[in-house]
Amino acid sequence: MITVRDLVHRYGETAALDGVSLTLDDGEFVIIAGANGSGKTTLVRHFNGLLAPDEGEILVDGRSVAANPVAARTTVGMVFQHPRDCFVAATVGADVAFGPENLGLPRAEIDDRVSTALEAVDMAGRREDRIDTLSGGEQARVAIAGALAMEPDHLVLDEPFAGLDWPARNAVLEHLDDLSANGTGIIVVTHDLRDVLERADRVIALVDGRIAIDDAPSAVGDRLAAVDVRPC
Repeated sequence: MITVRDLVHRYGETAALDGVSLTLDDGEFVIIAGANGSGKTTLVRHFNGLLAPDEGEILVDGRSVAANPVAARTTVGMVFQHPRDCFVAATVGADVAFGPENLGLPRAEIDDRVSTALEAVDMAGRREDRIDTLSGGEQARVAIAGALAMEPDHLVLDEPFAGLDWPARNAVLEHLDDLSANGTGIIVVTHDLRDVLERADRVIALVDGRIAIDDAPSAVGDRLAAVDVRPC
């Protein structure tokens, strides 16, 4: 469970988040939507301690993220909008292994996690492939595998479909369906709800750093357009 209490985050004099409170349950498929600059990326970067709040607190499974950042980053996996900017190794296998290696796990367990994660995104047998030779869709899948290798309870994806063609987009959606069915909490950050609204349990929309909508997809209706979110 991820709990956010009275979160405030400022960039200079500007409050990117202004008193945000919410709870995300285990296994939920949640959309965090909003126009550019609404605060959605700033919000999710607090979930595993990539950003520190100016006020308020974030708890993961009842533990403070600020006090337990390693535990938070193990529990909450993060896939960024442009995964190619976040790869840390030249090959697929080395990059996916990076997170588990930093947990100090035994080599055998690291290898098992890498194999399982790559199989989950249909990249088994591609360990030695160079990341710079992969398509955008394949790179997105490797980034997801890297997060999965940490065996998170929640997987956060920030604009995961940006720049993907339809086959790649569809492949990522199918993998999210599988993960959700297996109990992983999915949090998709987006300003465009095509293809994900029907999959979600809940839609949270931000406007100017505050929660404007927090409801079931069936109940949001025309309210999304009013907060500059494309529903379909």
